[in-house]
Parts: sequence; structure tokens; C-alpha cells
Amino acid sequence: MNKRSFLKRLAAAGLGAALPGIGHANDSLLTNELAAAPIHPGDDAWARIRKDYLLPSNFINLENGYYNIQPQPVLNGFIEHVKEVNLLGAYYMRTVQEDNKKKVAARLATLAGCNADELVITRNTTESLDMIIGGIHWKEGDEAVMALQDYGAMLEMFAQVAKRYGVVNRKVSLPNHPVNDEEIVQLYASALTPKTRLLMISHMVNITGQILPVQKICDMAHSKGVEVMVDGAHAFAHIQYRLPDLHCDYYGASLHKWLSTPLGAGILYVKKGKAENIWPLLAEGGTDLNDIVRLNHTGTHPVHTDLAINNAIDYYQQVGPAAKEERLRYLQNYWTSKLRDTPGILLNTPADPQRSCAIANVGVKGMPPAQLAADLMNRYHVYTVAIDYPEAKVQGCRITPNVFTTTAELDVLVKALQTMAAGK
Repeated sequence: MNKRSFLKRLAAAGLGAALPGIGHANDSLLTNELAAAPIHPGDDAWARIRKDYLLPSNFINLENGYYNIQPQPVLNGFIEHVKEVNLLGAYYMRTVQEDNKKKVAARLATLAGCNADELVITRNTTESLDMIIGGIHWKEGDEAVMALQDYGAMLEMFAQVAKRYGVVNRKVSLPNHPVNDEEIVQLYASALTPKTRLLMISHMVNITGQILPVQKICDMAHSKGVEVMVDGAHAFAHIQYRLPDLHCDYYGASLHKWLSTPLGAGILYVKKGKAENIWPLLAEGGTDLNDIVRLNHTGTHPVHTDLAINNAIDYYQQVGPAAKEERLRYLQNYWTSKLRDTPGILLNTPADPQRSCAIANVGVKGMPPAQLAADLMNRYHVYTVAIDYPEAKVQGCRITPNVFTTTAELDVLVKALQTMAAGK
């Protein structure tokens, strides 16, 4: 592509870069032997979607929570963006880079149901939430509340502000199998005091997949004058919701998880009127204190990733948010329902289908999580991740299927766990 033709495509796309259409990848791309696994009745549409992915031939990937790989149409679009930005170099960076990023962020805001001036693109959830934790104007003696089950990077940031500013951190422990929403709400309510400045909660607990009643928790905290920050790393483009409906003050998520963008993309939502209360991670001069863009200065970064978010949104909308959520919940319930009454099996995720979606955590009595993960991979070629948090009462392997996962693959997991639980 020469410079003149690319500039024409810039204008035509309206985003400063060509945005390839999201068509299906060539069927011949599916060359791995796992694709030959039988597709169960009713799975026809998902078998077609599976063909949009290049998958390894030597193991079943059930650890998609860390990084949801890109389907080929998104990956191909990303590669094109890399080529196009590289073609124009500094010209692109100095002319349309910032406008393009704002347009992509506005599209994400529409997807999230919030205003465009309440959301910016970051690199990941950790950056988004640590910016809030580290950016609050803390005073010695202020308190923050969180759960033992929350993500380690955020807990470490809270530990840092405790050392730096004299903040007191109060931790609760979430039950793996709550009786109802009120049990969770009251657990957090009991930890709040007149000194509490910030409550952090997970929308979907990363180690168990439990979905928390975010709106109810936020309403309770606000009634006590406490702001709420939500870790939505695993919820965005996984389950359906609108950010304003959650009633939270701050929300962070990673787009390379369930939206399946290239690595290094996330979002930060700051409720309108609250940006002025946060110090940015990197200083941004000459900007209105209430402009969320002042929290988004990251220097030179891989702008082609920002552009590829468009391709990922296109693909997500083609699959259908409701259909995706339904499929992911079905896959989790498919395998967990076969194991809940199995002697020796520990399921650390609620049985209520509305309290979880794709993610679940399973353990085998008497078997350390690391050994369980190793045996699943070495003996059965099933890749998972070990979760060993005894203080949080979560010990097992996190199982995270994706839209390309088949029930036949989950049958391999079920048989493996039944065999190990029987001591074989």
C-alpha cells in the first residue's frame, strides 16, 4: 500500500486508519487436531466461530481468563494497523493519533453505556485501578476496605499507600457460596467506619468467578459516604451491564481478556465530576482538572492496539453479547454440574448460575493446586492455572473456557478430575 492510497483510506474510515471488515477467517486456518473433536448437538454456530481461531494442537486451553486470544479477523486487522501506522510513522503520530484514540474510547463508552467524557483507554486493569488507589488525596488514618480474594496487584498498591500515607487497610473474606446478596452487602457494611475513604470490590472475583451484587454494595457504601472502586477485569464483554447502572465511582477493566483485543488494552471509568479528586499516574499539564483525559497521559505507546479495539468490538457485536454470555455460562455449568456431587471434588464457585459465568474454580481434596494443575496438563493435556489462597479459602484450579471451547473438551476435564478424585 502506498502513502497516497493509505491517506484516502484514512479519510474514508473516519478513524485515521483503515478498519478491515470483520469477516470469517478461512476455514483452512483451522489445522489443529483438537478441531476434530465431535461437536455436541446445538453447538453448530459455535463450531463455526471456533474456526475463527488458531488453536494449539497439543493441549486444551482452559485458562482464557489471563488473556483471551484474538480471533483471526481481529488479529488480521491488528496486523494491518501495525503496517499502516508503521508506513506513516511520525506523520500519523503527530496528526491523527489522539483523535483516533478518543473516537475508539467513545465507542467503548457506548458499549459500556456511559458518557464519552467518563472513560479513557488504559493499558490494563492494574494501571486503571492503581491510578485511583495511588491518586486519591489520602491522609494519615484514612481507611480502605477490600477483600482477601481481590487481585494481588491492587492489594499490593493498597499496601504501598498504607506505608506511604499511613492508610489503614481493612480486609474481609468473601464466602465462596453466599446465601444471598444481603450476606455480601452486610459483610462489606460491617467493615466500613467513619474513617473509610474507599471500598474496592470485584465485579467478578478473579480466582473463583463469583459475580458480586455491585449496585447493592455501592448503594450501601454511598449511604455511609464511602466511594466505591470496582475491579471489572473479568466482567467487561463477558456479562452484560451498563456502568451507570452499577452506581460505582470508579471502574477498571482489561480489554485483552473478554473483548479479545491485542495485549495491552484496558479502560478506566471515572464518574463525571470525580476526576479532579485524582492525581494522574503521569503528569498532564494545562488540562481542566475534571477532564478525565488528564488521567490518560502515558507517553508514546502502541497506538495500533488502540485501533484494533475497533475490530474486537465489531467481532463481539457480530457474535452477540447476549449469545456470548449465554454460551459461556452454559459451558461452565456443563462441566461443574457433572462434578458438584462427586466425592473428593471441591467447587469454589457458587452453584447459582446467576452468581457466575464462564469462570469457576475446582479442587481435589488432599491435592495441592500446583500438583492438580501439573497433572491436568501432563496427564491429560488440559492447561489451567493453580490458585492457592488458603487464607481466602480458595485452593484449586481456575477453569476458564472461551467461546471456541467444545463440550467434548470439557468432557476431558471432567473425566480427568473424576479419575484424580478417585485416587487414580
